[in-house]
Amino acid sequence: MEFTKEHQLIRDLAAKFADTELTDEVLEQAEETGCLDMDVVRKMGEAGFFGIKTPVEYGGAGGDHVAYVAVMEEICKRSGVAGVFVSSPNSLCGTPIQLSGTEEQKKKYLTGIATGEMTFCFGLTEPGAGSDAGGTKTTAVLDGDEYIINGRKTFITGAPLSDYCIVYAKTDMTQVGSRGISAIIVDLKSEGVSFGKPEDKMGIIGCPTSDIVFENVRVPKENLLGKEGKGFSNAMAALDTGRIGIAAQSIGIAGAALEEAISFAKDRKQFGQPIAKFQGIQFMLADMATKLEAMRLLVYEAAARKDKGEDVTKLASMAKYFCAEGANEICAKAVQIHGGYGYIKEYKVERLYRDARILTIYEGTSQIQQIVIASQILK
Repeated sequence: MEFTKEHQLIRDLAAKFADTELTDEVLEQAEETGCLDMDVVRKMGEAGFFGIKTPVEYGGAGGDHVAYVAVMEEICKRSGVAGVFVSSPNSLCGTPIQLSGTEEQKKKYLTGIATGEMTFCFGLTEPGAGSDAGGTKTTAVLDGDEYIINGRKTFITGAPLSDYCIVYAKTDMTQVGSRGISAIIVDLKSEGVSFGKPEDKMGIIGCPTSDIVFENVRVPKENLLGKEGKGFSNAMAALDTGRIGIAAQSIGIAGAALEEAISFAKDRKQFGQPIAKFQGIQFMLADMATKLEAMRLLVYEAAARKDKGEDVTKLASMAKYFCAEGANEICAKAVQIHGGYGYIKEYKVERLYRDARILTIYEGTSQIQQIVIASQILK
């Protein structure tokens, strides 16, 4: 596909931002403290990265999914965790409101999300409901003009930093599985809301992840997002966009790993010559470059078709599956090319390797993507 002038401009803006703001010092500090410098996060919001696809009337840039992928790729080349801060408002947090929100909800929340003035998280996963999201146990019981929410959400990205959470809870206990689940916007400052300790993660360190516990939390009925009982379909539709975003994060991380491997192979000498001269290393680099190009073509195709209004459930899962697995493979080979140096934190590939590991797990494991793809092709 060909980029428009607007796509190239936003790509250049993201690349310049990454080089200028996501410095080694900032990224090292994030690893040490567990949180990316919030001043940098604020600047990402000011640059318009949180509302790439949000309509202009709600404070966004009014861009498309191709622009979103371009920004994600460039930001994630420099920092996978910075990409999480870009991805969340554009996918799992903004999309459900764009899809199902009332005009009042869109004006109230989308504008804040797009500018970074409001932070949201996506409350779907539970201790006993991961891949099986239909196994939701959190309940929301209507009491007059309020819902009373009880339950626990787990592995919630950005929870300790968020003002609100889109909570998926069972509102009709007579229904089984994914039926009877509703989406409700919950103010996380409400009485009865508490957070678990931020998880000590392998990678993507800098955006805290924790449980959220709801104990008799009262939420106004007007915070219901969409129709009661239709929350699961809202979540699955949002995940189509989310999976395109994770695929974009994958090509960014993998692209950085390839660049690091090429640079190291040219500089590192063994047996009197750069290791890039050895056929074994050349074949590894060739495999990495070819895989990355295929990944990039797939994710941009998924984004372009989404912009045309096509159903991309199958293609989004293909992109997420192929790119996530490919990024892990490319990062592993980049570490191998670095040899012992690749195992040392001083070298960028060590962090890239750790960051890549989550890609095959969150927003639907690779195995869930295979199930989705198979179900689509066997219709």
